[in-house]
Amino acid sequence: MPTYTYQCENCGIRFDQYQKFTEEPLLICPECSEAALRKVYQPVGIVFKGKGFYATDNRSPSGQSYNADKEDSEKKEKDSETKSEVKTTEKSEKSNKSES
Repeated sequence: MPTYTYQCENCGIRFDQYQKFTEEPLLICPECSEAALRKVYQPVGIVFKGKGFYATDNRSPSGQSYNADKEDSEKKEKDSETKSEVKTTEKSEKSNKSES
């Protein structure tokens, strides 16, 4: 059963009440017996932050986001370019040494 918070606009008392969804909201204040009770709406107690909580999120079949996939592929491209530059440099250094 959910817990609802009520506050009396007449006397200012504030209290929590367990109620079923099907029950009518309380209207009469238990302290001053006036019909001045109002429900107090409070922030939700749970907040989901981050990626991958909902099926409607835009994500790749592997579970990674599109941006993460794009960043990974860009990083792999840069790594392969760096490796090929190192190999080319090593080859040219070897050929220079053999010529000397």
